[in-house]
Amino acid sequence: MTSAQPKILIVDDEVKNQRLLDLLLGAEGYVRQFAANGSQALASVTLDPPDLILLDIMMPDMDGYQVARQLKAEPTTSNIPIIMLTAQLDSASRIKGLDAGAEEFLTKPVDRAELSLRVRNLLRLKAYGDLLQSYSTVLEKEVQKRSADLQRFRMAMDATADAILLIDRATMRFVEVNETAVKMFGYPREELMQMGIWQLGTHARQEMEDLYDLVIAGESPTTFHDMTYRRKDGTPLQVEIDRHAQNSGAEWTIVIVVRDVTERREAQARLEHLAHYDPLTGLPNRTQIYQTLRKVLMQTASSDWQVGVLIVDLDNFKTINDTLGHAIGDQLLDEFSNRLVQCVEMRDTVGRLGGDEFALIVLMDDAERAAGHVAAKVAEALKKPFVLQGHEMTLTASIGIAVFPSDSPDPEILMTYADTAMYRAKQAGPGSCRYFTAQMNAEALARLDLEMALRKAIDGKEFVLYYQPKVDLKTGIVVGLEALLRWNRPGQGLVPPGAFIPLLEETGMIVRVGSWVIAEACRQMGEWKGTKLGELQVSVNISGKQFVEGDLEADIVRALEVNGLPANMLEIELTETSLMSNADDTIAQMQRLRKLGVQISIDDFGTGYSNLAYLRRFPIDKLKIDIAFIREITLSEDGAAIVLAIIRMAHSLKLEVIAEGVETIEQRDFLRENECDYIQGYFFSPPLAVSKLGVILN
Repeated sequence: MTSAQPKILIVDDEVKNQRLLDLLLGAEGYVRQFAANGSQALASVTLDPPDLILLDIMMPDMDGYQVARQLKAEPTTSNIPIIMLTAQLDSASRIKGLDAGAEEFLTKPVDRAELSLRVRNLLRLKAYGDLLQSYSTVLEKEVQKRSADLQRFRMAMDATADAILLIDRATMRFVEVNETAVKMFGYPREELMQMGIWQLGTHARQEMEDLYDLVIAGESPTTFHDMTYRRKDGTPLQVEIDRHAQNSGAEWTIVIVVRDVTERREAQARLEHLAHYDPLTGLPNRTQIYQTLRKVLMQTASSDWQVGVLIVDLDNFKTINDTLGHAIGDQLLDEFSNRLVQCVEMRDTVGRLGGDEFALIVLMDDAERAAGHVAAKVAEALKKPFVLQGHEMTLTASIGIAVFPSDSPDPEILMTYADTAMYRAKQAGPGSCRYFTAQMNAEALARLDLEMALRKAIDGKEFVLYYQPKVDLKTGIVVGLEALLRWNRPGQGLVPPGAFIPLLEETGMIVRVGSWVIAEACRQMGEWKGTKLGELQVSVNISGKQFVEGDLEADIVRALEVNGLPANMLEIELTETSLMSNADDTIAQMQRLRKLGVQISIDDFGTGYSNLAYLRRFPIDKLKIDIAFIREITLSEDGAAIVLAIIRMAHSLKLEVIAEGVETIEQRDFLRENECDYIQGYFFSPPLAVSKLGVILN
């Protein structure tokens, strides 16, 4: 093959098809020529013969069959390979095209990979055919130059990455092979030249002779996939091959191009493995676990065997991951998976569903008792401490169990039931194990019903905001409002926040709802502008998910601009837990919000990571003491001491303090005496609808 880029003539009467083929072939570096009809194509070939022709069948003045016949009838153009393009899939059209001389077909719309492969193979075979034809001519005219021409021919063949085998049909032995074939099959050239093609493969000689006769007659496909040859050392060789027949007078030579696809097959096998197995632990992944469970249930459906499905979830794994890093977290999961495998029999299955959640499929004649035994073994296996990069830790796991067939014969439902039982175990405390019960199913269905209703509530505008006043303890004047989310569920009225906000958090819907809360609170403040209410700062609660997964800054900027509000009219309240998640990014985002003028307070202070070090790191304005501490200030000296310490610590850091949940005059007096800045709670006012706020402020 020459160093110049091959030329390809594209013959099609539709410009869009020309452009598409031009784009696909241009990416391969080929030189492209174009003709809009058969007459132009014939003229172009006469003036500047291409290396290959892409020929549309259906054209107005002269169809592709006619063009192909004329080209193949001329000795000077008969060797130019033709790929016919057609939208017709019937065999009659293909036979007519083959009869006209086309070497290949491509179906419209053209697949890029198939186009590339067929063009490349035909160009390669044409080059080899040209060399063969040139070689035959030289032999006929100048016998004395045979050795030099043969050497050039071998050099051209040896330059390819594919093995090339030339076989004499009469003897069925090799008449030429390139260097790639020698290396690929592991035979010395001299030994290979004494062999027949059938000695490399798995087919007998007679089968190969019959096949080559079909190739010569044009009745066999030229491209084959998933063929297997044998190297000299006996190892299998996975290949793709192209076969073409070349005649020289009365003799026929079969040209075979062999491509080693062993690495490709291995890569495909690796991808297949990755699709079904967890890359960290090597265990079956969620997809494979479900497939295995379906198969196991089918196999045991007509027997007395039962199947136990266990969902195992490590307790407090997220804390380890966040504090010690993902590398140690991954090592822990890997070691835990090894211990899990030791807890089951060879016939059982252990898989990783994702994160720190694993599944076990236990097959025994008494699955309920056997599953409980396995759960006990898992708990026992966790008693031995994990030692990871100098850190020693002992863990527990929550385990949920569902049993086939007593709980369900359906694999998906069985997994759901086991998962439900696992969550019930989580609620019972670390290291707990629970079997699925009908009550759990009812709760799961109720949760699903609630989730579906919440999704409708977002689009149905069922959420409303109530506002609870914040009072200055020195003056007794209302200085701000906290916006609190309420759900006015059709047919049920207002739903308590504790009944739906945790589910919003779990499902991630809190991000969208939180964005709405910001927009609605700012819209309401916009309506209040010019009134007494318009002078009050409004605070909104921001969930950890909203802070990390949403676009909080954009939500706030948009809401303030749309309603023409100064940034200091808005305050956001964050929990300590959300602050400590990805602390560096959190600090950066908080600094940007403070730069805008937005106020920031810490909600439920005292229930999380409360310490002076983190308070100094974060750009905050206020602390809100958790209601649990406020309730204790008049009941115990310890409770009072804790609240007093929080107030003094906050003031030392120049932070203002808000006490939430103030319900009695005694609580108010204690907070006032100890210089707490603000209070909110039922002592002054419960959360109110917008229509009732005026009564409080007048």
